[in-house]
Amino acid sequence: MISMNMDTSKVEALLKANEDLDEKLKQEGYRYFKSITPIRTGNARRNTFRNGDDIVGNYPYAQRLDEGYSKQAPRGMSDPTMDYMEQLFEQLLKEE
Repeated sequence: MISMNMDTSKVEALLKANEDLDEKLKQEGYRYFKSITPIRTGNARRNTFRNGDDIVGNYPYAQRLDEGYSKQAPRGMSDPTMDYMEQLFEQLLKEE
């Protein structure tokens, strides 16, 4: 019979850091998405919110804006947000 005692404190700390990293990415992704949402009357930004892991645009022309309809966001909001989050993820991993 073999018995081992393993110190898992480093692994637990890494898992905890990744949990925090996940939430930071979600919060920052939402903030960025909302900041690049075109603004004319304020309706789109006012009706963009986070619901768990989802960013919801609760206005009838949300899909059109995300397809690049507005000159203020010619690439829409989803693709630039994903690009931003990938860069942020790499940066946050370096900090950990």
